[in-house]
Amino acid sequence: MPATRKKKRIEKLKLVLHEAKSMLIVMQDYPDPDAIAAAAALRELANSLASVPCTIACGAAIGRAENLALAKYLGLNLHHLSDLSLARFDRIAMVDTQPGTGNNPLPADVVPDIVFDHHPIRRDTRKARFTDVRSRVGATSTILFEYLQTAEITPDTPLITALVYAIKTDTQDFGEEATRADIKAYVTLYPHANIRMLSRIQDADLPHAYFRALAGALRNAQVFGKGILCNLGDLDNPDMIAEVADLLLRCEDVFYVLCHGVFENRILLSLRTGDDATNAGAVIRRFVGAHGTGGGHRAMAGGQIPLHDGTAAERRRLENHIRKHFLTFLKAERVTPVPLV
Repeated sequence: MPATRKKKRIEKLKLVLHEAKSMLIVMQDYPDPDAIAAAAALRELANSLASVPCTIACGAAIGRAENLALAKYLGLNLHHLSDLSLARFDRIAMVDTQPGTGNNPLPADVVPDIVFDHHPIRRDTRKARFTDVRSRVGATSTILFEYLQTAEITPDTPLITALVYAIKTDTQDFGEEATRADIKAYVTLYPHANIRMLSRIQDADLPHAYFRALAGALRNAQVFGKGILCNLGDLDNPDMIAEVADLLLRCEDVFYVLCHGVFENRILLSLRTGDDATNAGAVIRRFVGAHGTGGGHRAMAGGQIPLHDGTAAERRRLENHIRKHFLTFLKAERVTPVPLV
């Protein structure tokens, strides 16, 4: 983006923030490092540009150990949106998510003032007063760092470290999802990051429950040729679904992984692919269909299906729906599954 356009966007953001006494920053239900770092960066922008105090909220507790360690290092006082009154806030912003995606707690009838994201733009997002949605950028944190640079705001070491970790993880260690902008941001930030803290975040202590859940997932994983389907069952930590999907994609000769499980009366799905010709975001939307919502990027995507009556029959029906669509996608309807372990 040309420098003159960047400065114009800063001025437009200032106008939106003008005279605001408070702002709520909304992340997705289960925020990842990119959402956490982007929220912290937007808070810094709002504080520096317009002296607007910010509250950061999500829809559920952070489950993944690394993400908890990151939020703790940043000193974020995260709130559940259900505990807050939206009327308290003059402005509402969203980072790393958008209205109507189904993966965040913002009510459908609330139009945010500001949206920063790197997923494909949605129709409802265009109603916001300020948007910067770039689906070709690998991380929302990259976009927010660009704003900090343009505004000549120097982030502190914890925020720099968070942005580095976010860009690295959301681009999958600078795989095909990474762009020149992501690499430039990372190279600029990395020399100023707390490398020891980065290591601690990446190697955060894992509870015993994590290993029990992982063992159960591996026992339930079924191999269908070049794909793996894994039902994790009932979950205490919804982040396990994506974590297991990431791990299973590393299995030799496997190019597609679909994991799903149930948390808080919803079936959550995570799809991973190593096939360059497949767009995981588009595929997950087909799997979910009219039952729920889904989306993502080329290599990784997520979705959710609400359980309306919570009966075993409803759950079995929807799990069979997921299985059928995945096997059809794999062209493996008649393939006999092989246990992974």
